[in-house]
This record gives sequence, C-alpha cells and structure tokens, in this order.
Amino acid sequence: MGFFTKKLEMPSPTEALPGREAEMPVPAQHFVKGTPLKPPFPAGMKQAMFGMGCFWGAERRFWEQPGIYTTAAGYAGGLTPNPTYEEVCSGLTGHNEVVLVVYDPAEISYQQLLAVFWESHNPTQGMRQGNDIGTQYRSGIYAFDDNDLQAARAAEKIFQQGLAERGYGAITTEIMPAPVFYYAEHYHQQYLAKVPDGYCGLGGTGVCYAPPATS
Repeated sequence: MGFFTKKLEMPSPTEALPGREAEMPVPAQHFVKGTPLKPPFPAGMKQAMFGMGCFWGAERRFWEQPGIYTTAAGYAGGLTPNPTYEEVCSGLTGHNEVVLVVYDPAEISYQQLLAVFWESHNPTQGMRQGNDIGTQYRSGIYAFDDNDLQAARAAEKIFQQGLAERGYGAITTEIMPAPVFYYAEHYHQQYLAKVPDGYCGLGGTGVCYAPPATS
C-alpha cells in the first residue's frame, strides 16, 4: 500500500484538501463477527483507536483478540472531513490509517490492547511502517478518556526502556485524545478476511510489553 505517496510532513490547513460533508457508506455488519460496524454499541462497551501502519493487518490483529465486539478501518488525526482513500494517500489530508476497536472491558483490558499495539509494529519509524512510507502510516494511540490517555503515556515509557535495551531508538508514536474517526471505504473493512492472502505489512520488534502490576 505504500507506493501511493512518500510524503513525510503533515499538510498545513491551507494545503489540506477540502473533503466533503457526506459520510462514507460502509456495511452494516462486521464481515467476521456479524456485529454492527457503527454505533450505537451495547452498554458497557469501550472504544480504543490505534494507528500502526497499514490498517488491513492492524484491524485483523485486533479482531482476533478475545473480548472484541467489533473493529473498523478508518482515518483519523487529519484535517480533511470524510476523506477518501486516494485523498489520504496523497498526503494532503493529514490523516492516519487507524483501527477503531470496540471491546468489552470485562473480557479484555486496555492494557492488553496496548500490548497488542506495541508488540505488533515498530513504533520508532516516524512517518512510515516498514516499506509503507507516508504520514498515513505513522504510529498512533488515540485515547477516548483521560485514564486511557495516561495509561498510554505510561506504557510508552515502559516500552521505550525495552526498546532501548534491544538497541532501538526513540518512540515516535503520536499519543493524543481521540480525534474524529472517519470510516474507510467498504472494501477496506475486514479486508484480510475477504482476501486472506492480501498484503499485511505488520512487523514487530520482538520486544514484549510488560504492563505495570495492578493492586
């Protein structure tokens, strides 16, 4: 997916594409789980959002975990409302390819989701992930509440120590409150379930994330 653009800098507001008011139409149900792709979600569910390179492989990594209600591929962290994939690939929207994760905290914790995130990609590469190069492939954690935001920042410090011990450089992960999530086109949703031999650019560092002990 990385051949569309090599843009490594975020666009300014004057450079950003204008976008549109209409939302992207997406399937009503998750291709694997059969659960709704869009809200409202059942009471008690929580949301998380992550960027870790190409969203095809990232989405599969999360829907395979226990306790996941639904997942969706989309765009976040940019300037253009309701962007298309081609616009995101141009580097002129500022969006990242992200995965929205809706989960049951009684079955899987946010710390466990953070472990999946940190261990499934290389968070030290800046505006790229492996051979996928561009602003849309940056590492990112987008938190839906203050507790998750603080947990993500604490996890970054823990994982940075593990990376340093293995000779890796500084983490470049973008950690911030969750911006607006725009659903990606229907063909991107659960792509690797529909195309099992499709491209997956995920590649971890081999460093494990050991979350802090809870009392």
